[in-house]
Amino acid sequence: MLLLFTVTLLLAAILTGLLRRYALTYKVLDIPNHRSSHSVPTPRGGGLAIVLAFCAATVWLFFNRQLTDSSLGLLVSTLLVAVIGFCDDHGEVAARWRFLTHLLAALIALELLNGFPAILLPAPLDTLLGRFSFNPGLLGYPLGTLCLVWSLNLFNFMDGTDGIAASEALFVSLALAGYLFFIDQNLCAVTLSLAAACAGFLLWNWPKAKIFMGDVGSGFIGLLLGLLILLASEQAAVLLYCGLILFGVFVVDASYTLVFRLVSGQKWYAAHCSHTYQHAAKRYGHLRVLLATWAINLGWLLPVSLWIFQHPSHALAGIGLAYLPLTYLAYRFKAGQTELLTS
Repeated sequence: MLLLFTVTLLLAAILTGLLRRYALTYKVLDIPNHRSSHSVPTPRGGGLAIVLAFCAATVWLFFNRQLTDSSLGLLVSTLLVAVIGFCDDHGEVAARWRFLTHLLAALIALELLNGFPAILLPAPLDTLLGRFSFNPGLLGYPLGTLCLVWSLNLFNFMDGTDGIAASEALFVSLALAGYLFFIDQNLCAVTLSLAAACAGFLLWNWPKAKIFMGDVGSGFIGLLLGLLILLASEQAAVLLYCGLILFGVFVVDASYTLVFRLVSGQKWYAAHCSHTYQHAAKRYGHLRVLLATWAINLGWLLPVSLWIFQHPSHALAGIGLAYLPLTYLAYRFKAGQTELLTS
C-alpha cells in the first residue's frame, strides 16, 4: 500500500504541474470577481490530476484483483461528474445540465450499490424502535441520491480558499482508510489512493495556490467520498456516522449557510461568498483558515469519530458533540450573511 500511495501521489503532482502549464497556455483561468477569495487570475481545472491519478491507481488495483467488477463500475460512475465539471471549467455549463448529470451519476452508483446500506440505530433509537438496524429498502434510493448529491455539492460549495477542499478530502480519506485497514484491505487501498491523489494536488494548491481544483475535481471528490463512506458502512455500519463526523467542517458550514439564506429570504441558489470559511479567510487569510481547519479535524473531529467507532451506541450523541462547536463558529462568523465582516 505504501508503494501505491507514493506512486499515486507523485503521479498526481506531476499531472498537476502539466495541467497548470496547459491552463496558462490556453487561458483556462479563474478571473477574480466580487465573490472571489483571490486577487489575481489563477489557473483552474487542476482537479483533473486527482481524477487521472486515482483512476490509474484503481485500474492497477483491478488488474491485481484487489477490486471487483462491480466496485470498478461503481467508481466509474463518478467520471460522469468529472466530465461535466471539466466542461464547466472550460466554458460555463447551464446549472440544470450539471444537476441532471449529478443526479444521474448518483442514481447509477446507488443501483450498482443495490441501494442504501442498512443503517445502525444508536441509542435511544434502538430502544424506541426495538431493533439495532434499519434497512431503508426502496426508500434508500431517494435517501441515497439526496446524500450523494449533497456530498458532491459540499465540495463545490466549499472549494473557495486555497487548499481547503484538497485538505478535507485528504483528511477524510486518510481517516477512513485507517478504519478500513482493520476491516477491508481492498477498500482501504482504494480510499488510500484517493488520499494520495489529493496529497499530490495539494502540493500545488497549498497557500498561495498555483492552481485551483475546479469543478472537475471538486464534484468528483465529493461524490467519490460519499460513495466510499457508504461502501465502508456496508462493512461496518458505524462508519456511516464516523464519516459524517469526519466530514463535519464541510457539512456544518455548507448546511448552516444554506439554511440561513433560506430563512432570511435570500436567493439560496445564487452564487455567493458567505460561508464561514470565506468570511474567516477575508479576516485572517487563506493559510490561517487552512491551518485552523486541520486543527479542528485532527484535534476535535478525529478523536470524536474514534470514540464513536469504539462505542457505536453513542453515535447520535457523538454527531451532536462534533457539530455543536462548528455550528457556533458558523454563527460567530455570520455564515450566510453577504456583508463582509468587520474587525
